[in-house]
Amino acid sequence: MSDSPVTDRGPAHDRSASSAAFSPLYQQIKGLLLQSLDRGEWKPGEAIPSELDLAARFQVSQGTVRKAIDELAAENLLLRRQGKGTFVATHNEARVRFRFLRLAPDDGIQPVSGSQILECRRVRAPADIASLLELRHGETVVNMRRVLSFDQMPTILDDIWLPGSVFKGLTVESLGRIRSPLYAMFETEFGVSMVRAEEKIKAVAATHEQAAQLQVQPGTPLLRVERVSYTYGDRPMEIRRGLYFTERFHYRNSLN
Repeated sequence: MSDSPVTDRGPAHDRSASSAAFSPLYQQIKGLLLQSLDRGEWKPGEAIPSELDLAARFQVSQGTVRKAIDELAAENLLLRRQGKGTFVATHNEARVRFRFLRLAPDDGIQPVSGSQILECRRVRAPADIASLLELRHGETVVNMRRVLSFDQMPTILDDIWLPGSVFKGLTVESLGRIRSPLYAMFETEFGVSMVRAEEKIKAVAATHEQAAQLQVQPGTPLLRVERVSYTYGDRPMEIRRGLYFTERFHYRNSLN
């Protein structure tokens, strides 16, 4: 869809040759807003134009723009701030930072988190990783391993894969200099915003190597969580295979 004006003031048959293929107008505006976000017209954390300005830009009613923005806000792609306007969501924002991490403490007290990078290397993509990242066979990827701790207790062992052409210059040294969460760093350093994810979860037993990294006994029950994270345009940008030790935690999700 181009960024050309659309209108909701004319007859329906003027806007669509086929009613069966017709997309609601607010969905068309939502698509145009997503294109602007994808192009980086508005950066993470920046304010987008007002509903009135966007309505004039797209030649539609303010209500149509509001409905499109409501959906993007519900999807955590935009954030409304009372009296200040609407802003592009950023993983530097506290309410967005951990929205892909569904592990929650049993006692409800938010623990202090810490991250230890074990390895970061550039390798040729294994066939399964290349397929999930929609890369050609043998393309370069960045493979990172880390341990996430909560209240100094190792809790998650992550195996992370990223497209090498996008994440150039990502090394153990560069990771060590950055104190922000990974997704926030991806935004600021590489211009990549993770906007949605899909996960598969399975119960497994810890191997000797995994047990050593998580400081548990071999055979300890773990949750294996495989996540594919996407940027705008449904482009896969990360494969994350995590092993979760859930003795003091549970995996929480919202079903709508």
